[in-house]
Amino acid sequence: MDELTRPIEPRIEEQPLPRKHPFLTFIWELIQIVVLAVVAYFGINFVTERIRVESISMEPTLHEGNFVMVNKLAYRWGEPEHGDVVVFKYPLDPDGTAPYIKRIVGLPGDVVVIENGLVIVNDQALEEPYIMEAPRYDGKWTVPEDSLFVLGDNRNRSSDSRIWGMVPYENVIGKALFIYWPPENWRLFHSNEMHAAVP
Repeated sequence: MDELTRPIEPRIEEQPLPRKHPFLTFIWELIQIVVLAVVAYFGINFVTERIRVESISMEPTLHEGNFVMVNKLAYRWGEPEHGDVVVFKYPLDPDGTAPYIKRIVGLPGDVVVIENGLVIVNDQALEEPYIMEAPRYDGKWTVPEDSLFVLGDNRNRSSDSRIWGMVPYENVIGKALFIYWPPENWRLFHSNEMHAAVP
């Protein structure tokens, strides 16, 4: 079939796509951004909490005014460990004060003894390079089930378990992860900072 005898195909005109109104497009994109931001905000708040340190009880590890990121799910999938820095509701008034932040020294069943400037857990003295100074007080405590014995790293200027007793598990908000503000104080927290002293 030559060019002269080939049938002519009908020409189909392309229809232009309908134009989207720029203002409606902008509104739709804005709605998507807001929805994503709200979902992200509540998702982050479900997993974490941010607290501001309000005292000197954890110096030199934490200073007044530091902001700390807290993992609220840490103990849903894991167990507290010696040396964890934890955030919790004050046991004597759980609904009436700002959260407390201290270090776990005793777990359920532990016997904690403080004497001669040493912290002794289950007959094993601890090496604690993170404290401000050795404690100038003595005492002995047995940690009951579902409770924690906590102390501030600024041992002689901290309101903690030696004064008001144990922290029930139900009062624990979460495990401190890191200082995020101010930037010059940024640091991660590690449970393995606490060691048994070498005999």
